[in-house]
Amino acid sequence: MGRIRVLSDNVANKIAAGEVVERPASVVKELLENSLDAGSTSIRVEIENGGRRLIRIVDNGCGMLRDDALLAFERHATSKLHDVKDLLSIATLGFRGEALPSIASVSRLLLETRAMEEETGTRVEIAGGRILSCDEIARGGGTALSIRDLFFNVPARKKFLRSEQTELAHIASLVTHYSLAHPDKTFELWNGASNLLHATPVETLRERVFQVFGSQILEDLVELTERSIRLQLAEPDEPPREFKISGFVSRPQVQKNNRNSIFIFVNGRLIRDRLILHAISAAYHNLMPAACFPFALLFLRFDCEEVDVNVHPSKTEVRFRHQSFVHDFVRDAIREQLMQSRPAPSFTNAMSPGGGGHVQAGHQQAAALPYSDFSQMLQDFAPDKPPEPEPGAAAELPEFVMQHPAAAAARFDFGDTGIPVNQPVAERPAPPSTLRLKVPDTHGGFPEGSIPHVSGMDRIGELRPLGQLHNSFIIAAGADGLWIIDQHVAHERILFEQVLNQQAAGRVEVQQLLMPMIVQLTSEQQIEYARIADELRNSGFDTEPFGNRTIAVKAAPASIGLGDLERVILEILETAENELRSVSLSDLRRGIAASIACRAAIKINTPLDQRKMEWMLRTLAATEYPMACPHGRPVALQYGTREILRAFHRI
Repeated sequence: MGRIRVLSDNVANKIAAGEVVERPASVVKELLENSLDAGSTSIRVEIENGGRRLIRIVDNGCGMLRDDALLAFERHATSKLHDVKDLLSIATLGFRGEALPSIASVSRLLLETRAMEEETGTRVEIAGGRILSCDEIARGGGTALSIRDLFFNVPARKKFLRSEQTELAHIASLVTHYSLAHPDKTFELWNGASNLLHATPVETLRERVFQVFGSQILEDLVELTERSIRLQLAEPDEPPREFKISGFVSRPQVQKNNRNSIFIFVNGRLIRDRLILHAISAAYHNLMPAACFPFALLFLRFDCEEVDVNVHPSKTEVRFRHQSFVHDFVRDAIREQLMQSRPAPSFTNAMSPGGGGHVQAGHQQAAALPYSDFSQMLQDFAPDKPPEPEPGAAAELPEFVMQHPAAAAARFDFGDTGIPVNQPVAERPAPPSTLRLKVPDTHGGFPEGSIPHVSGMDRIGELRPLGQLHNSFIIAAGADGLWIIDQHVAHERILFEQVLNQQAAGRVEVQQLLMPMIVQLTSEQQIEYARIADELRNSGFDTEPFGNRTIAVKAAPASIGLGDLERVILEILETAENELRSVSLSDLRRGIAASIACRAAIKINTPLDQRKMEWMLRTLAATEYPMACPHGRPVALQYGTREILRAFHRI
């Protein structure tokens, strides 16, 4: 007897379930996509015990005929493909015909459906892949699918599920982002008796983002207005292909530790694609630290012939016909929108504890940034840590101090008013009653319409410098509030773009050294030097090998001081070895320019007169991207007029 045998349909379905049904969210994804393909305008998702006990999806789609309801649970039974040529132009979310039989093989499934052309509906009950009953029922149009006891007959798979809250979080994320992809439809998500999401139809994506995330998150996002481009193919008989992109991306100061906040839809399909993820990271290159990631909600629409969705069992990966073109299109669209909008970092968001994903300036993230050793010196100016308040004392602090604990470090001396200096809050005399007196408005009000909104960085050249903080930060006032500008980072951005422009024009300002500087290299640095020697020359460094693991520097960019020259070269070689080995030539040049600019920029503890501060602001405003330095640190923080008035209880 031979050793090879054909597997039964039951075993084959369970194997397919291992590929298609990874966790409860996978079931929700498959059924949700079927509901959307059925033309549903209202979808309700009900969950119990993180999807283990129950997953129920109810829609008002076209429904199924009785014969189709039974045939749908056969392997590879689908209404969306008729010929092999159809694989080249798939416009539906589902097409394999594997989801329903795979899910039915590892659960207790109940299907209730009615097509509009039939007077009665159909009820099909399946357990572990076996059909238990098929009855005629009375019900409205659409389909309801109930999945109970997921993996009840595959206990090994059940052990790999995470906690109830983790599985529920995956489901909530999936339903939320499909609701963002279809703002014209109603989505409901229920966890038992709790309503987690109820999104009603709206006209625009912006309204849906506000509906789902709220106004605070929306303020941190930049809308990517729809952009389209046509690609003329080499084949003369084929028409040009159209590519479109729209969505939302976060401001550079919103920095996440992973890519979990990036959501990509291609022709309405939620995917995880390395090519697009790399394009998004490339768009933020030099705008945020290399180890951080933005929030992104992108919608890409291509001709169906341009994308192959049949490359992964769960349909979460795709393959593009013109990969380089798609990559550059996504990267350039995002970067151009960021350059155009120039979003200004908010002082309150940047300094709030936790930050909701924002990087806190001067804390754990700053230590990981390259070339940030100057920031450590500012600790010499920091006041001593204030005494811990007594229990309950925090409730007496103003809301501004609650949001910004650093503000509590200052204790004010009231002189002869009888209040001891630095006295703990709890020891002060308690008020005679809890009655709150209304603050009299003796100074006039601020009508909402007269309060300027936060503007972008393009207005920074109009600011009026007030002075310096610790000879390191420029304090400036504008019509839209108070600004704090990091003078080193601002000058670094200015020099960075100047170096890039000089590189592009081939006119880098060079200073000849009276005596060549000899620089010792490690074996790794010597390899990197041989690889990037031409780009060093284009950037103004006249170098040549000088013996074993040694180079002679005969000239360097004019902006670099002689004391920093050796350190700049070693930093460039180290950066090239760690970060720039597999990047494009453009990114390599930007990395070299970043090293030059950082060492040439003015340092902290450098006094600036009024004329120099005004020059700094005007020149910064004229740069292409004045929001961040080449390494991703924010250049300026804004404390808007609205926040100032709110802190003083004026509005």
